[in-house]
Amino acid sequence: MQHHGPSPDDHTLNCHGKLVDLSAPKIMGILNLTPDSFSDGGKFNNEKTALAHAEKMLKEGAEIIDIGPQSTRPHAEFLSASTEIARIGRMISLLKKEFPEALISLDTFYSETVRFGFSEGIDLINDISGGQYDKRMFDTVAETKLPYILMHVNPSYDAMHDKINFEDITVSINRYFSEKIAELLSKGVQDIILDPGFGFGKTVADQIKMIDEIKYLGLGRLPLLIGISRKSFIYKPLGKAPGDINEETQKLHLKVLQQGAKILRVHDVAEAKKTVDLFLRSC
Repeated sequence: MQHHGPSPDDHTLNCHGKLVDLSAPKIMGILNLTPDSFSDGGKFNNEKTALAHAEKMLKEGAEIIDIGPQSTRPHAEFLSASTEIARIGRMISLLKKEFPEALISLDTFYSETVRFGFSEGIDLINDISGGQYDKRMFDTVAETKLPYILMHVNPSYDAMHDKINFEDITVSINRYFSEKIAELLSKGVQDIILDPGFGFGKTVADQIKMIDEIKYLGLGRLPLLIGISRKSFIYKPLGKAPGDINEETQKLHLKVLQQGAKILRVHDVAEAKKTVDLFLRSC
């Protein structure tokens, strides 16, 4: 069978010259530095507990730690870039020193926070806004030469969680990805990871359709990151709490891995690791 162009199975990410092979799926563990995060309620917002939690996630099988200084759950407090930077403090440099093998991803929609993170040694940029909330973001990403996670989301911060009536969610996401990818490539960004944006302004029905059509999202050209951990489209229809849907979440994780997803962004690393191992054994 002839391949035309790169397939997502061949993808490597260049993180500061370190090549990260995505032929086997990777787990990204979530480290919230926020006192108001929706699911872990800010337990990890001081250095000691954050480092301990990062260590636990790495031991359980995470290879990427995603640091989030700002909550983007519905009705979360809106923070400035300077507040984000103050909240991160020494966290990135401490993680880099303690766990030199770990990849550190920074979850921010501010170019200023990216610049700070880059100076502290981050390996990936995880921007929920697709460059829409800070017009300097794409240029900044290009300057850092770091891999960039491009998420599908509504065009403004205030409308982030508004439910839009999509005619066809898969077509809409792909149109958005195509435009943003073209813009990023034109600026010289080399490594792009796509995140379809579960939990952001989409109905339950849309999100179930997205799960069913993962293999069509991004048209199979670039690696996909899937973040469904503790999302309301899973727990609300079941009448459960965010922490009580592990079994359902792992079934969905397996389903997206079978359709080619490359990175799972999760709160429960040990459980996700079992799912990834199960997937790899079945390949």
